[in-house]
Amino acid sequence: MANTSYPLPKFHFSVQWGGSQIAFTEVSGLNKEMDIIEHRVGSSPEFFKRKMPGLQKNGNITLKRGVFEGDNEFYEWYNTVAMNTVERRDIIISLLNEKHDPVVVWKVRECFIVSLKCTDMKSDANEAGIDTVELANHGFTMENLG
Repeated sequence: MANTSYPLPKFHFSVQWGGSQIAFTEVSGLNKEMDIIEHRVGSSPEFFKRKMPGLQKNGNITLKRGVFEGDNEFYEWYNTVAMNTVERRDIIISLLNEKHDPVVVWKVRECFIVSLKCTDMKSDANEAGIDTVELANHGFTMENLG
């Protein structure tokens, strides 16, 4: 029988962020981009610009998690930025297999909160409150352990 491979499901993940071990409901923004530098040498016989890689840009990472009674960790971390004493944290985001072992790991360097969005509230809703945090970072590495 042939060994069939399937893509990993994206719903089974963990985030280590230097705070309590509360599960996150969503992680997004793990992206990198590179600026393009266009240049044409004046004596070139070709009538187009050459494209070369330029500086890298790292997207902000968005984390979402439930609101819990007595949990102020996001707010305390945010206040380190607001008080001009920026606390930078390395975070580790892992995509897990069915045995809860990391298969793909993203190590994100020197994160700090740039946006904190508290949950919305509706009297006619029956859903959990979710806080959203946006993190600036200094890049990430990716390891495929599978």
